[in-house]
Amino acid sequence: MSENHILEMDDEKNELGKVEISPEVIEVISGIATSEVEGVATMRGNFATGVAERLGRKNHGKGVKVDLGESGITVDVTVTITYGVSIPDVAKKIQSNIKQALLTMTAIDLEAVNVHVVGIQFEQTSEAPLEETGI
Repeated sequence: MSENHILEMDDEKNELGKVEISPEVIEVISGIATSEVEGVATMRGNFATGVAERLGRKNHGKGVKVDLGESGITVDVTVTITYGVSIPDVAKKIQSNIKQALLTMTAIDLEAVNVHVVGIQFEQTSEAPLEETGI
């Protein structure tokens, strides 16, 4: 995928002009749709997205790769799942949620949504160890 590749929406031409959608928009919509699914603990990005988030910039496209190929649009999502949930069920919900969000917001029909589970997030206990007090 080239960086300057723009998806042109030529299904509905009108006298006002053309509509173009950047792949980054598809990444953001897919990222938000993925994070809405119960059972998704985190989404994985690369080193640059981790640094940007530490500096205060929220990246909703983190963990999402969009490929505008000859045969259609493919979305790859990389996630960490919460321990105790059914991984196939969560993956199917992610696929369905992304497909529905993109169809509703952009009228884009995807060729494939690939979900890559790269880890399991265990529950973290919020209880701090009790300290002894000397009375």
